[in-house]
Amino acid sequence: MHQSAPSFNQVETATRAQFIKAAYTYLGGAIAAFTVLSAIFYATGVGRMMLAFMSASKFVWLGFLGAFMLVGWLATNMADNSDSNQKQTLGLGIYVVAEALIFSPLFALAGMVAPDAIGYAVFVTALLVGGLTWTAFTMKTDFTFLGGFLRVAGMVALGAIIVGAIFGFSLGLGFSALMVLFAGGCVLYDTSQIIHHYPTDRPAGAALHLFASIALMLWYVLRIFISLASSDD
Repeated sequence: MHQSAPSFNQVETATRAQFIKAAYTYLGGAIAAFTVLSAIFYATGVGRMMLAFMSASKFVWLGFLGAFMLVGWLATNMADNSDSNQKQTLGLGIYVVAEALIFSPLFALAGMVAPDAIGYAVFVTALLVGGLTWTAFTMKTDFTFLGGFLRVAGMVALGAIIVGAIFGFSLGLGFSALMVLFAGGCVLYDTSQIIHHYPTDRPAGAALHLFASIALMLWYVLRIFISLASSDD
């Protein structure tokens, strides 16, 4: 009996499903690599050294942040725009290394003032990301409509961080809480991009964007736990 060829929509759905699986496989690899690198930097004292170096001057932190943003932009551009899967994966790898480096002084600080904070922050971040992922996959809403708001909010937040670093004032728990909400919006946006829109030949690039949003959330969740632990002393 003659069977009809799969329709365009069926092929497109199957391709998208394979892409989603590949993107989350890359994401899992990125998280594993970040964990290993962070443990190495922590155990070898790289984080403490960087923390001491950045504490010497506010401009050192600004320079480090600027370098991270530049490397992140280059890595993201490589992962998003290269036709080569190897180059896309290299871009993701470079970004993971950059994230591990910028996290190393924060992990070192947590180890000194709140040793349990890292585990708590990872647990809370995993719960939040899991809930947001479930929301994006089970609801019919396409959360990419958040893109414009997130871009504006991101620029405002970056400006506040730079001004705070230059003038030496703490942005406080309220800012960290707002940034966790912002990161949650980014996770919803990136997950919806993967589900509906992201080019299916660039799974490493999709993983990079989602990994960046998850890392941003972890950063500010950890800052909240550190602040709470410090205020209890």
